[in-house]
Amino acid sequence: MKVAFCGNDNASAYDISAGVLKNVCFVDALNLVPHVFLLFITFPILFIGWGSQSSKVQIHHNTWLHFPGHNLRWILTFTLLFVHVCEIAEGIVSDANMKSRHLHLFLPAMMGFVAATTAIVYYHNIETSNFPKLLLALFVYWIMAFVTKTIKLVRYCEDGVPLSQLRFCITGIMVILYGLLMAVEINVIRVRRYVFFMNPQKVKPPEDLQDLGVRFLQPFVNLLSKATYWWMNTLIISAHKKPIDLKAIGKLPIAMRALTNYVCLKEAYEEQKEVANQPNKIPSIWLAMYRAFGRPILLSSTFRYLADLLGFAGPLCISGIVESFQNINQNDTNTTEKTSTSYLSSQDFLGNAYVLAVLLFLALILQRTFLQASYYVTIETGINLRGALLAMIYNKILRLSTSNLSMGEMTLGQINNLVAIETNQLMWFLFLCPNLWAMPIQIIMGVILLYNLLRVSALVGAAVIVLLAPIQYFIATKLAEAQKSTLDYSTERLKKTNEILKGIKLLKLYAWEHIFCTSVEETRTKELISLKTFALYTSLSIFMNAAIPIAAVLATFVTYEYQNEETLKPAQAFASLSLFHILVTPLFLLSTVVRFAVKAVISVQKLNEFLISDEIGDDSWRSAESSVTYESCKKHTGLVTINRKQPIRHQLDSYEQSPRRQPCPFEIDDIAIKVTNGYFSWGSGLATLSNINIRIPTGQMTMIVGQVGCGKSSLLLAILGEMQTLEGKVHWNNINETDPSCDATRSRNRYSVAYAAQKPWLLNATVEENIIFGSPFNKQRYKAVTDACSLQPDIDLLPFGDQTEIGERGINLSGGQRQRICVARALYQNTNIVFLDDPFSALDIHLSDHLMQEGILKFLQEDKRTLILVTHKLQYLPHADWIIAMKDGYVLREGTLKDIQTKDVELYEHWKTLMNRQDQELEKDMETDQTTLERKTLRRAMYPRESKAQLEDEGEEEEEEEDDDDNMSTVMRLRTKMPWRTCWRYLTSGGFFLLFLMIFSKLLKHSVIVAIDYWLARWTSMDNGNKTRDSLNIKHLNKSYHVAVFSLLCGAGIVLCLITSLTVEWMGLTAAKNLHHNLLNKIILGPIRFFDTTPLGLILNRFSADTNIIDQHIPPTLESLTRSTLLCLSAIGMISYATPWFLVALVPLGVAFYFIQKYFRVASKDLQELDDSTQLPLLCHFSETAEGLTTIRAFRHEARFKQHMLELTDTNNIAYLFLSAANRWLEVRTDYLGACIVLTAAVTSITYGSDSGLLGLGLLYALTITNYLNWVVRNLADLEVQMGAVKKVNSFLTMESENYEGTMDPSQVPKDWPQEGEIKIEDLCVRYENNLKPVLKHVKAYIKPGQKVGICGRTGSGKSSLSLAFFRMVDIFDGKIVIDGIDICKLPLHTLRSRLSIILQDPILFSGSIRFNLDPECKCTDDRLWEALEIAQLKNMVKSLPGGLDAVVTEGGENFSVGQRQLFCLARAFVRKSSILIMDEATASIDMATENILQKVVMTAFVDRTVVTIAHRVSQILDGDIVLVLSDGVLAECDSASNLLLKEDGLFTTLVKTNK
Repeated sequence: MKVAFCGNDNASAYDISAGVLKNVCFVDALNLVPHVFLLFITFPILFIGWGSQSSKVQIHHNTWLHFPGHNLRWILTFTLLFVHVCEIAEGIVSDANMKSRHLHLFLPAMMGFVAATTAIVYYHNIETSNFPKLLLALFVYWIMAFVTKTIKLVRYCEDGVPLSQLRFCITGIMVILYGLLMAVEINVIRVRRYVFFMNPQKVKPPEDLQDLGVRFLQPFVNLLSKATYWWMNTLIISAHKKPIDLKAIGKLPIAMRALTNYVCLKEAYEEQKEVANQPNKIPSIWLAMYRAFGRPILLSSTFRYLADLLGFAGPLCISGIVESFQNINQNDTNTTEKTSTSYLSSQDFLGNAYVLAVLLFLALILQRTFLQASYYVTIETGINLRGALLAMIYNKILRLSTSNLSMGEMTLGQINNLVAIETNQLMWFLFLCPNLWAMPIQIIMGVILLYNLLRVSALVGAAVIVLLAPIQYFIATKLAEAQKSTLDYSTERLKKTNEILKGIKLLKLYAWEHIFCTSVEETRTKELISLKTFALYTSLSIFMNAAIPIAAVLATFVTYEYQNEETLKPAQAFASLSLFHILVTPLFLLSTVVRFAVKAVISVQKLNEFLISDEIGDDSWRSAESSVTYESCKKHTGLVTINRKQPIRHQLDSYEQSPRRQPCPFEIDDIAIKVTNGYFSWGSGLATLSNINIRIPTGQMTMIVGQVGCGKSSLLLAILGEMQTLEGKVHWNNINETDPSCDATRSRNRYSVAYAAQKPWLLNATVEENIIFGSPFNKQRYKAVTDACSLQPDIDLLPFGDQTEIGERGINLSGGQRQRICVARALYQNTNIVFLDDPFSALDIHLSDHLMQEGILKFLQEDKRTLILVTHKLQYLPHADWIIAMKDGYVLREGTLKDIQTKDVELYEHWKTLMNRQDQELEKDMETDQTTLERKTLRRAMYPRESKAQLEDEGEEEEEEEDDDDNMSTVMRLRTKMPWRTCWRYLTSGGFFLLFLMIFSKLLKHSVIVAIDYWLARWTSMDNGNKTRDSLNIKHLNKSYHVAVFSLLCGAGIVLCLITSLTVEWMGLTAAKNLHHNLLNKIILGPIRFFDTTPLGLILNRFSADTNIIDQHIPPTLESLTRSTLLCLSAIGMISYATPWFLVALVPLGVAFYFIQKYFRVASKDLQELDDSTQLPLLCHFSETAEGLTTIRAFRHEARFKQHMLELTDTNNIAYLFLSAANRWLEVRTDYLGACIVLTAAVTSITYGSDSGLLGLGLLYALTITNYLNWVVRNLADLEVQMGAVKKVNSFLTMESENYEGTMDPSQVPKDWPQEGEIKIEDLCVRYENNLKPVLKHVKAYIKPGQKVGICGRTGSGKSSLSLAFFRMVDIFDGKIVIDGIDICKLPLHTLRSRLSIILQDPILFSGSIRFNLDPECKCTDDRLWEALEIAQLKNMVKSLPGGLDAVVTEGGENFSVGQRQLFCLARAFVRKSSILIMDEATASIDMATENILQKVVMTAFVDRTVVTIAHRVSQILDGDIVLVLSDGVLAECDSASNLLLKEDGLFTTLVKTNK
């Protein structure tokens, strides 16, 4: 066929006698001019690179500066490209109907397509170069194109071309588009004034764009990059070269930061508060969330609607393609006539199979783009919401009343749940939100289209779906219930596990592991039953989603066959099949959305409860907002009731410098704090402190003394505003600034307070950060403080000195070290007032004296700071300027020591007897200060410190290989490798039978599903062939045969769906059960060394996060992965079977897919790890804040902690945002690949196919591939990350357990062993691990039955190690300990430990009852327990509690004071009437009076038993029968105390002199 621009079949084609513009061909040629012009102008500019670097705005991401109308231009250009494609297609189809080739029908359109593409590329380059003058070329182009197209349109109107002709419509649309683009260009000129104006507008990039740290570009890039996530390419490809870290992902853009969103949500919530200002109304969080985040949700919903509507193009196009294919086949015999008319109606156009294939391709691409855009917008909004909620929760935590936390109304667990679970539930609900309103419309549309195809029988199928939907809903609600009960049980299990891990040392020493382990196993069994229910409903849900379409299709087609005369056509069959597939998705999602909606409602209830819970007293001097205005302050003279918790410090400063202040009356000025007529409560309404009238003198030391539990700590907290004030007032005095003596203090904040709590609280940070606590670093001051607190020797021992990370509640430090760091923090702060709550409790006498002398008397007094000190050490009373003596919650006496001596002789005498040291001796001590500094081996903290390397490496095989080989390619190979070995371990831990069953049933199920569709293809194709040939009878038989086989296959498919979904869940459960059981037993039987070197949080993580992943996440991921993979493989097989030519096109698509998944998996893994690793510090910060609330509020550091929380939240959010953007990156690419597969499948089938049934089947499967390709990669990446949990659990399973067996049989050990309590220590050598140095060397000693033995020595001399050796908690590698004739190394561990008693330094109580804490084995009578309590001085107190012995003990025994907890531990030891009692610094936390009583009790109640006391104070063991003095792990001296004191230069004598 000859080629000519206007064709060869029409002589008048080149005739211009009627006028040039009358010739249609000439008008088409004229249309080429603008396109050629644009290409000539722009190509040189693009190639020469006009937009060179020099002209670019100097910002680090040049794509960020948009011209006005940027998005509209992109949308119009894409629409223009689409219309050009239609124009080209119309031209080619029209040309095919002509007798000769007419280039003018499609060549201008092709050039127009190229020009439009060039225009947008050109525009993009000019925008990034910020050189708007070059846009003039585009402006001219739009004008020319608009004019030429208008001429063409006018030409058609004159020729009377009707509207029904497609070419007329296309030309009309193009005129409009060119006109709009012209308007956009004029707008750019108007706004930017780059031409025709004297002064062009200067543009400055927004704040975000100037910040080099912002790497998240989604809000700033152009529309195409936004839609395809093109800007993510660099990050995802770079992940292959080096792991993505926090630096690579940078900071969040301002609009997405937690603070920005918090302000929005807070304002909306405050509005709701005002609305709900009635008594019973609660402010609605839902409405507040809608106000703050409603708009993006609406945008997302719009995208979702567009995507859903475009989704229906699939079935419609399949129907059209199959129909036109049949028509072509039928019409092949009588070929159509060629015409010379070039017009085509839209109906003819859409009747072309190739046109439909291209339209289907474009519709798919658009649908997927909209869908991903919808997902992205909801996810971004969800992340913003989570950030805002976290900030709200944190602000609330900072204002929570202390009684809420201490009385157990609001536990740390609940707060952690709010942060970790509830906010995430709401975020997930927001992700799924648009589905709620998009799904009903999708269902209605689907049913209408089905009805069009199949009439009444379609309604039967729809009815099946609708009738089965309530079952789905029922399953979803049951799932939510099962999940809730699972969560409750897992929370309970975690609480128990947490208690076990915190008290593991005690449990091992008392041989109670099995009791607590059984308790956890019981809860785990309940949890597993709940998980079984959950798994059953999950598998039912999966089954329903797979079975509903099969059942619906069966019902529909069978009804159709028997109801209609004509047989089912392939076009109808496959279009309706595709529609059923579309209908199932919303129904499947409906159950999930309902489940999340239920969860979200529960979460909002919990959030509401939390947000309206009690806050700390809103007294004017301690309110959340600034209640002290400048004016009211100026009116006050003297005492001002001050806002103690005002976060905005500079307001106070500016008010402090007010020049118009009057000097204060002198008398009042001596008083820093005054409490008048104070009644304070811990929230119960009962006054804990009553009738408090005290004064705290300025710049002096006030000491508060009294017995355990008399309310000393409460008094401090009451002054700090932590308690509920029932009556009375706390006044904080001004400092008189005219007083010259105040010059030194003027730099300090007037009411600034430093506070060291009784229970040391440390941050998860370095030692230095813990001490300076946000203040500026001053080297001299820092050194003075660390010296005063004797911290330098400890710091020297830490692996990285004061840069060592401590924290996790200071788990890797001893009690004394933690306490001294907290005291150092209080001393270091440059504050006027210092509160120290029992700072000496965990320190030995030597450290106490040093702290008293250097830290308090020297450092604080020299600074003229006001000090309030709570203590039990009465020997320091003479140093006090003012003393407050307390008893049972009221003030017994107040005054100087002299006042009390004269006014209350009895009390003074009582104190005097308790003071076993005199002032002169204290002075003498100060002369021998050398000995204090001699302790270079201060507190080896029992173990050498390991750096946190253990944290980083958890025995991951791959990582080890990485260390061995630094070769880059090896590292990359490992990063891209799937952890198949771990997968295999996981699968086999579920049992081989279940594994085989799962694989077999999966393969069988997918084979049957393919068979169903194949049979349908054969059936519909055959019937079409049989139309004329067969008699009615045979046709009827044929119909019955086909229907019967179809029904059988469908039935088999439904049954197999149920079996497969059940086997996967069942296998997952078995694996989860086995892994947790092995983990718990391994951990609980692990050596004590493991718990000292492994952070508690790390172990707890295995039981919480990792177990949760294994329980609930891996089975569905595995199910989804196998299903998606098998679906894709069966689809590719089916298409290839229908048209083998498809395999040729599959090769490049396969290669593309391989690289996409390879790059994505690495980046996704990195981002997921970043998300997880940034989540942990955030959760830790929340629990840390809740634990240290009183300290943070006393220091008034709320603002700093808030800032830190916002930073942590933003860091976590940016990681999550990048992760979701990476998911979108993948999905867009796999979706586009899927669309290419559909296009190639359609084109190859139309060109080479023979059977319309197989063509329909191939297209149907090609469409399913688009849905499942990204799931294969996503699930693969998820599984890879989730297998990390299995790997971490497995790494703990390789740990060696303690040897519990022993060489003796338990039956050989006498029932009452040890009866006598005789101990022989023979040449004992002890170490903590095989590879460590010995801590005890060749110790020999003999202890007679019933002797009272004292063990003393400097800190770190091996005292505690010896006590642990009795219980074989450490490795006895040489020598032996023989108790009553039996070598303890031969005994089974459980027997040994259950026959001895020990009281530890740290008092540990477990949640439960008092009875359970004293006797978890339930072996003792009540009388025995009461006797023990009486001995421990607790009987009266326990009797007064509700429930007596069954009174509740909260987590960690928080509802008792430290001293009371220690007394309970003593009672616990007395309950176990062992003939040997070991006391390991047991009296460290109690006051002297109680301690003296205890000493007497030990002497009387244990008169016939062997008592080994590790001395905290040497004075405790002076009455002992024998004293062992240890020094550096060697037994230096061993004799009675009196004999040892005779040696003047002996170690014991030295200790007594310095330590009496």
